[in-house]
Order: sequence, then structure tokens, then C-alpha cells
Amino acid sequence: MVLEGNPEVGSPRTSDLRHPGNQGSCVLSPPGEDAQPGEEPIKYGELIVLGCCEEGGEETKAQRGEVTGPRAHSCYNGCLASGDKGRRRSRLALSRRPHANGVKPDVMHHISTPLVSKALSNRGQHSISYTLSRSHSVIVEYTHDSDTDMFQIGRSTENMIDFVVTDTSPGGGAAEGPSAQSTISRYACRILCDRRPPYIARIYAAGFDASSNIFLGERAAKWRTPDGLMDGLTTNGVLVMHPAGGFSEDSAPGVWREISVCGNVYTLRDSRSAQQRGKLVENESNVLQDGSLIDLCGATLLWRTPAGLLRAPTLKQLEAQRQEANAARPQCPVGLSTLAFPSPARGRTAPDKQQPWVYVRCGHVHGYHGWGCRRERGPQERECPLCRLVGPYVPLWLGQEAGLCLDPGPPSHAFAPCGHVCSEKTARYWAQTPLPHGTHAFHAACPFCGAWLTGEHGCVRLIFQGPLD
Repeated sequence: MVLEGNPEVGSPRTSDLRHPGNQGSCVLSPPGEDAQPGEEPIKYGELIVLGCCEEGGEETKAQRGEVTGPRAHSCYNGCLASGDKGRRRSRLALSRRPHANGVKPDVMHHISTPLVSKALSNRGQHSISYTLSRSHSVIVEYTHDSDTDMFQIGRSTENMIDFVVTDTSPGGGAAEGPSAQSTISRYACRILCDRRPPYIARIYAAGFDASSNIFLGERAAKWRTPDGLMDGLTTNGVLVMHPAGGFSEDSAPGVWREISVCGNVYTLRDSRSAQQRGKLVENESNVLQDGSLIDLCGATLLWRTPAGLLRAPTLKQLEAQRQEANAARPQCPVGLSTLAFPSPARGRTAPDKQQPWVYVRCGHVHGYHGWGCRRERGPQERECPLCRLVGPYVPLWLGQEAGLCLDPGPPSHAFAPCGHVCSEKTARYWAQTPLPHGTHAFHAACPFCGAWLTGEHGCVRLIFQGPLD
């Protein structure tokens, strides 16, 4: 199939991508497929934003070593710092829509570039435009697909975006300042879910804009596939990582891949926005699995399936674990005061007198005190009175986003240096999982607040002292 050399601008060449039996069809869902009034819609899965702290919050200052005393703590860890509002929230459940809104490739046109805007003037027609040169473009029209539901994710607050996602800066802070530029695309990606069992969810780079179009400009990475079709990558790309062994107690991090506009899987580019694509990975697909990570170059999302969430701890279980830990009456080994984790209902305020604190290098848990500072090592460095190791000294906070946990195990480990507490297997998994940052860097981070992990293991086993009586 040759793209160049079409002098008949007014009568562009067209290739039919439809399968037999689908000619010109725009079929509505068959009777009985849509949810009935009052009936609970079928849930395809949930997207959870990996955490970050509130812009300008004290937690960010602490991670920079600027805060040495009790401090406020405000991060995602279950909800946005400013609260979950509308389509801007920390998690989103994808459920079957009342009526299918999915689309699929239909017809491909080869036309003169100056006529692209005219060809895409129909707002009701979904299409993807590939600009090959100043004089030639390829437009792939999409038609209604009655078998799928489409959900779009991006930075834009326009109505066609189902899940509005904003940037999170390194170390857990929101992007600061009015001049901070977002690296997340306004129309970052789209997820298509089968409306019939087993309700498979597939991810594609780029989303349709208000005119129902996707534009890949002359500088965007794009190419012709061996079967004569078109494909391409977005500017900063959409990366996906599927965990090895599923999202369970035996999970291990997988390999990061890039997803194309048509849903094909490629190895990573040399840098995030390089024009040269990676190699096609033929034995992998764009099907989301329980625990799949989706990176939008500025925010990372976790995909959880309904079956996977059934294995995750519930909020009631997390609260029971908190009460059980407090019932053990752990004590500060020096001050001999009783320690207790605060209730999540109390909100994210400054730690109270009973708040447990930890030396993140050794794991010894104490109550708050103001001595033992080693300012020659840094403003946040303290010396543990039990083992004499010097390191950060931070309050402990129970992780409240149950969907980030691999198992319902007891809260025995804390991430370093932020102090979020979870089970051992959850802590070790996230400490071994590199998350994309910038154009080609990767860092392990706390899933609850987004702080980059430090130390040899990124987490520490907590050592509590029981009551003397």
C-alpha cells in the first residue's frame, strides 16, 4: 500500500478496515444487555492513583530535611489532599455503562494534509489523524462498537475525560508554582472494556478530544505496520507494567513496556519523547491484569480487578488491625509512655502525644522526643538511643488505601523515609518496584504518599516494645 503520490485531492483513496458483516453498521446493544434501573452495574475494575502529598504541605518539607518536629501529614493515602471531587479523585471504579460507547477502526483514508481539518469536521465521527508530511495525511475513521465501553483518562477537565489526573512531583509533592508545566497529556489514554464476560479491559495510548479526534502531528512517532495500517506513540508515552505472578503475596515486579495508539506493545524508547520507537513485543498484549501499573509521565495508576479487590484487605480489616496494634499497648522504650496509632477519622493533623515514631534505619519505635539530634549529619538526623544508629526519625502512619495492599497481613513494616505502615509483603513489593520518573529515570516510591524510598531495602521492620507490666 503506497501513501505518496495521490494527485486526486478531491477524491482521497480509502481502505476498508471493517470485518465482513460490519459494513456501515452502528449497532445498538441487544435487548437485555444494558443494566436495568435499580440494578447494580457490573464493575470492570478500579484505577487507583499512587500517592503524593499536598502542595506546600509539611510532609514535603520533611522529606527535604527541613522539618524536625511534629508536623502535619497530608497526602493521597486514600483520598486527594483537597478531597475527592467529581472526576478528580484518587480512585475511580469503571462500571458497565447504560449504553455502549466503545469505538473500533473502520475505514482508512489517504488525503492531502490541507484537507484534514475539513475531513475531521464531523464531531460525531471518531477518527485518528496521522500527519506524514506537509502534503499527505492518513485518517482512520472509527465506528461504534456495541461490545465495548470506553473510558478516557487525562489532564483535561472536558466532559469526554472520565478520570482527571494531575501531575505528582518527585518525592511526593504536587507540581508547584503557576509556571509549572504538566507532562501529562490532556487526553492521555483510553481503556476499552468488553461488556460481556470475562469483561477484559484493554489500554490504548491517547484519548479522543472534544471533536472526537486524535491528532499525531508530523513530529510524533508513527509508522506503517506490516499489514499496511497505521500506528503511533504519544509525545511522552503511556507505559504499562504487568506484575509477574499477579498482584498477590507471590508477586514480583514485571517489565515496563510502552503502549501504542492502536494498543500494540513495544519496548521502551531511549528517552520518554524520542521519535524512534522501541521493538515490537509480540508475545505481550495491552490487556490489563490485576496489579497492572499505568504511567502517564507525571502520575502512575494501579489497575485492580474485582476479583483482586476481593483478596485485598477491607477498611474494616485495616481498622481492626489498628485497634489490635493499640490493644498491645506498645511503649516508648525510653519515655515509657504508651503509644497508639491515631484513628483515620481524626484526619491528617499533626501527630499527637501518643503517636509512634520510628528511626527508619533500625526500626526501633519510640514516642516523640526532641533530643538525640545530629545536625552535623542533617536537620532530620537523630541517633537511636537503643542501637546508636543515626538516621531520619519520623512519625508512623497506617496506610489507608486498601487497594495498594497485596495481602491482609499485619502492619509490621514501614517505608523509609516517610513512615507509612503496611504488611511485610506489601512493603517489600513496592520497595522493589521501580516507577518511571522524568525522561528515562526510575525510582521506587511509597505507594501511599509517593516519597522516593531510601536505604538499602526501602523499608524497615518495626520493633515495638511491649508494656513492662
